[in-house]
Amino acid sequence: MTDWALPGLTALFLWWSSTGLILYLDGLAPRTFRWSFGVATGLAGVSGVGTLVSRGDASLTGAYVAFACGLGLWGWLQMAFYLGYLAGPRTSPIPADRRGWLRFRNAVEATLYHELAIAATALGLFLLTRGQPNSLALWTFLLLWGMHVSAKLNLFLGVRNLNEQFFPEHLAYLVSFLRKGPMNAFLPASLAASLALGAFLVERAVTGETPFQVAAAAFLATLTILAALEHALMVLPLPAERLWDWGMRSRQRGSPGPIG
Repeated sequence: MTDWALPGLTALFLWWSSTGLILYLDGLAPRTFRWSFGVATGLAGVSGVGTLVSRGDASLTGAYVAFACGLGLWGWLQMAFYLGYLAGPRTSPIPADRRGWLRFRNAVEATLYHELAIAATALGLFLLTRGQPNSLALWTFLLLWGMHVSAKLNLFLGVRNLNEQFFPEHLAYLVSFLRKGPMNAFLPASLAASLALGAFLVERAVTGETPFQVAAAAFLATLTILAALEHALMVLPLPAERLWDWGMRSRQRGSPGPIG
């Protein structure tokens, strides 16, 4: 049991702590952003080197290193977006009555540069790990990207809980692209897909033949189950921000609010 439980708990802790840290840093005064992003950029560089070093290592250690590297690269891109350094060409809200294709196009414009940077990073990871025994950094990154796209689509189509309190002041215009509603048709499908993939990965973690296979599957299974939880929290009457009370404290000092 500990073969897959420890990687799962590690993934849970890294997801929770990294999200809370981004919340906290985004809530500090804007003058601190360059320092936060500078440290994040250094960690991204370490993650890139770590991916290069671990790609040929299909051991338990290699799995931990590759997973942390994939998560580190994703965290750097999220910091770049939420601190306001990498968003899109549109930086203004849209009218409340805008509908259809034009609304979707405007939403894409608001985050275009960020999404292109994600795609470029994914391509870089693919080229770096192609044909290597350890491509967990790539799969970690792709899974996080899939979670991210699914969450954005659901927020765009309409959910009960938009969690506007997570948005920092400099990205407040993004709230206009979200839609509040009890449920959208895509949410049950995305939730079911997350649960199905999670179940498949749990089975792989339990039946894996090597420590690397067990740990890799456990890492990915945990992220997938967390994705299902995040989707469920979009419609359940539960305060999602309570999961990161410590990360939200920086907003209480009168500085711009963070984003999740």
